[in-house]
Amino acid sequence: MTNHNVLVVDDEREIRDAIEIYLKNESITVYKAEDGLEALDILAEHDIHLIILDIMMPKMDGITATFRIRQERNIPIIMLSAKSEDTDKILGLNVGADDYVTKPFHPLELVARAKSQLRRYTNLGNWRMAEDEIQVRGLTLNKNTKTVTVDGNEVRLTATEYKILELLMENKGRVFSIEEIYERVWKEPYLHAENTVAVHVRRIREKIEINPKDPKYLKVVWGIGYKIEK
Repeated sequence: MTNHNVLVVDDEREIRDAIEIYLKNESITVYKAEDGLEALDILAEHDIHLIILDIMMPKMDGITATFRIRQERNIPIIMLSAKSEDTDKILGLNVGADDYVTKPFHPLELVARAKSQLRRYTNLGNWRMAEDEIQVRGLTLNKNTKTVTVDGNEVRLTATEYKILELLMENKGRVFSIEEIYERVWKEPYLHAENTVAVHVRRIREKIEINPKDPKYLKVVWGIGYKIEK
């Protein structure tokens, strides 16, 4: 099994390192975090295909992290816990975990479960979906179907509006000048087209924002241009 990235989240370094050794033996790339907040940062920067997540951690526990992740992503999650009570297992599964392993565990059993979740993720088509979709919290753009949804509800964009949003979402966090947006979307030299871009941005906001006057996705950077907020 190759080309899979697994994020291991546990506040105990020894556990993180031990899991990493066994996963690397399966040609799996491993990212590591010591709490839920660090895990969310890694997810924002890297393409992760499976998360192995401890429940009891400082700063942000595994339950809270799972809830946050499930608002945006369908990545498989295996929860770890030193507790064996059914209530912990039920809570973890209810907030979106796919599997549950109780500490202490045999590393080979955990690896087998990880490989099973990765196979299921791939076979169900979610691997391709992850490549075709760009997500920013509740905003999702599917490059294959050319559709955009907000909190699961599809919004209708014109071809030009879609191209602008796709450009910004593919480069979330980066500020694009009005000139650069125009030349990359319209494929022609920029000649005083400020109003053209501004009108299209306003229409996109009206469709994807709950409050277009206080947008949470498509932001203006005064005097510079526009960006999609991470």
